[in-house]
Amino acid sequence: MGIIKLTSPLEAGEKIRVVGGEDTDFTQKVASMEVEHEKIKKAKKGQEVGIKLKEKVREGYEVYKI
Repeated sequence: MGIIKLTSPLEAGEKIRVVGGEDTDFTQKVASMEVEHEKIKKAKKGQEVGIKLKEKVREGYEVYKI
């Protein structure tokens, strides 16, 4: 699970790319998102959301909507 502060709106089903560290660079579809432990389908700019990610991530990694 990664916590991401959004700089643009995001919906479940959209694709994201995660880049960071020496070896981390992957894309995946956003299967589900949570805010305060409640599942949501859409998130607004500025919200912090939890997204289940397929690889380990660390603070400071960049996340892009593609």
